[in-house]
Amino acid sequence: MRVLVTGGAGFLGSHLCERLLSEGHDVLCVDNFFTGRKRNIAHLMNNPYFEVLRHDVTFPLYVEVDQIYNLACPASPVHYQHDPVQTTKTSVHGAINMLGLAKRLNARIFQASTSEVYGDPEVHPQPESYWGKVNPIGIRSCYDEGKRCAETLFFDYHRQHNLSIKVARIFNTYGPRMHPNDGRVVSNFVVQALKGENITIYGEGQQTRSFCYVDDLIEGFVRLMNSPEEVTGPINLGNPGEFTIKELAERVIDLTGSPSKLIYQPLPQDDPKQRQPDIKLAKAELGWEPTIKLDDGLKKTITYFDELLATKDQG
Repeated sequence: MRVLVTGGAGFLGSHLCERLLSEGHDVLCVDNFFTGRKRNIAHLMNNPYFEVLRHDVTFPLYVEVDQIYNLACPASPVHYQHDPVQTTKTSVHGAINMLGLAKRLNARIFQASTSEVYGDPEVHPQPESYWGKVNPIGIRSCYDEGKRCAETLFFDYHRQHNLSIKVARIFNTYGPRMHPNDGRVVSNFVVQALKGENITIYGEGQQTRSFCYVDDLIEGFVRLMNSPEEVTGPINLGNPGEFTIKELAERVIDLTGSPSKLIYQPLPQDDPKQRQPDIKLAKAELGWEPTIKLDDGLKKTITYFDELLATKDQG
C-alpha cells in the first residue's frame, strides 16, 4: 500500500516509517522539521519506496495514498509550549486537513492521540471511558485540548461521512531517536546521567508514569490500523507498569554507572500526579500488550544517547 505518515521524521514517526517499509509498503514521510530531524530518517533515504516531503499539515495536502497515519504535532512540553498557538493549529487544522484528504481518497486514517486527554486524572488507571480532568486555559492546554478537539473531529467525520478512523491514546513512550532536548523525563535523565550532571526531579519525585518502549508502541499502531472496520478506538496504547519518577532516576543512574546526584525543583503547573493506562481494550481488540521490560528498553535508549553525545563531542 501507499502510506502517508505525517510527523514521519519525528521520534515515533521515524520508527513507524521503518516498520512500514519493512512490510513492503510505499511510504510518504511528511514533516515540517520543527521537532522532526533528518538524522532520524537518513538511513531510509536510499530506499526507493521511501519519499520525504517538507510540509506543514496546517496547510492542505494533495497526494494519493491508501492509508494515513497522523502523527504531526510537537509532543513534549518544551516544544509544544514554545509556540502554543501553532501547537493547537497543528492538532486542529492538521486534523481537518488530513481528514479532508482521507475523505477525498476514501482512505483509512489513524490519529496519534495522547494520554494527556485525561489531564490530571481522578480515575486510576485510566480507561478509555474516562472523560478526563483537563484545565482548558493552562499552559499545557494547547496540547491537551488540541488533541481532545482532534478526537472530536475524527469521530464527527466518522459519523457524518462514514470515514474509517483509528484513534490511539499514547502513554509515555521512550527509546532511540527521542530528541535530547525535548524535556521528557527519560531523555532528560539519560542525558544528565551520561554527562555526569545532577538529575533534576520536579516535586518530590513521587508522581508516577508508565513507560512503553517504542517498538511495542509501533506494534500497537500497526495492529490498530489493520484491525476490523468497527474497531475505531480510542484505544489506550502504553505499558501498565507504573514507576515513580524517583524510581526511574535511580534506575538510570544504576544502568549508566553515573556519579549523578538527585536534585529537586518545584513541580510545573498542571503536571499530572499519576498516569497509568488500562489496556484491557487493546488486549481484547488487538491482542496487544507490551513485551519489553523497562531495564531492557532503557539500556537500548542509553546506548543511543551515548553514541549521539559522542558524535556531538567530535563536532
